[in-house]
Amino acid sequence: MALIEIETERQMSREEAAKLLHELADSLERHNDVSFKQDGLQFRVQVPDEVTVEFEIEIGDDESSIEVELTW
Repeated sequence: MALIEIETERQMSREEAAKLLHELADSLERHNDVSFKQDGLQFRVQVPDEVTVEFEIEIGDDESSIEVELTW
């Protein structure tokens, strides 16, 4: 199977980011997959019952970040 890699970045409010994370969490909790649209195409990613979660936080003077990665 060919690798499909999609990466997006966009500016949004803290509240919008929280809503996006809530929607992802709700989808993971209720379903075996996560669906999203990109450039008019619908993608569905099957997610197994067990995943590996990587959590990274970086705090700097000018910029900070939190990264959450799920793999299986």
